[in-house]
Amino acid sequence: MESSPFQSGGVFAAADVHYLPSGGARAAAVLAADATFGHLLADRTELVPSVGPYRPGEFYLRELPPLRAVLDGLRGLTLLVVDGYADLDPAGRPGLGAYAHAEFGVPVIGVAKTAFRTATHAVPVLRGASARPLYVTAAGLPRADAADLVRRMAGRHRLPDAVRRAGSGTSTSYSGSTRTGLNRSMPGAQLK
Repeated sequence: MESSPFQSGGVFAAADVHYLPSGGARAAAVLAADATFGHLLADRTELVPSVGPYRPGEFYLRELPPLRAVLDGLRGLTLLVVDGYADLDPAGRPGLGAYAHAEFGVPVIGVAKTAFRTATHAVPVLRGASARPLYVTAAGLPRADAADLVRRMAGRHRLPDAVRRAGSGTSTSYSGSTRTGLNRSMPGAQLK
């Protein structure tokens, strides 16, 4: 097996945010015991009743509060995977991932489904039978390591299962906060 910069121990999270017509947001996170998300621990969702408006270039201001809410009380966070970019250009202009890295103090991998015109440094990653790449950036670890990890993440399709699950978990009809343990016996699954 290939070595990973993330050995066993700790909690690995993939998170996404969905904006509601009411003006609020629902964040979802999939937690795993390994960096490939092959051993899932729990799902979490959190409703944030109000979020700020979208401002070009300041998307993180809107996205961070729901991410804070869904990750609140999580112990042992080792890696966070977000839907989007860690940085927005080769000069390092921060994107959501860079702000999440600063906020949570862990490496963050940005997995974007579409190309961003200034993110020419993003590593294209092909997965499954798809001819369309994902665009991988990172904060707190080398992009090449992040891209390799995304290639190895669980799932047969273009989007890794954990990223897809976090994205679909945000659009389901949860009410309020949910913390569902998939395997509560794992030490990293300790939830607040």
